[in-house]
Amino acid sequence: MEIAETIIEVRYAETDQMGVVYHNNYLVWMEIGRTRLIEQLGFRYFDMEEAGYLSPVLDVHIHYGKPLRYGQKAVVKTWIKGYDGLRVTYGYEICYEETKEIAITGETEHVCVTKEDFRPVSLRRTFPNWHEAYLKALE
Repeated sequence: MEIAETIIEVRYAETDQMGVVYHNNYLVWMEIGRTRLIEQLGFRYFDMEEAGYLSPVLDVHIHYGKPLRYGQKAVVKTWIKGYDGLRVTYGYEICYEETKEIAITGETEHVCVTKEDFRPVSLRRTFPNWHEAYLKALE
């Protein structure tokens, strides 16, 4: 299984009044991890958009563990958890860089659609190279 790792330095603006990372920022970090994984597989999401396609989120699940704080470093681990040629589910684990304690685990489900009408398309047919890379990344 292919796993991308991204280091995030928690910025002050990402924390809330309690001094911990505001929960919505984990979604942004998940997107950063997903983009990194796609690049690690040899592709760019930007190129998909340029070709007239998008990959919107269908579903999100997050389980919160120990909260991160300003000044700490996190590791975003991202992998392909499931893929059927149409839908892809990315798995995530965000943990403390030093102690490896888990801040969140989660997953997002996506589908490829046309930009103009959001009609779903098969990744297998539309982007066969991505399809093959996703299958290989699952191994």
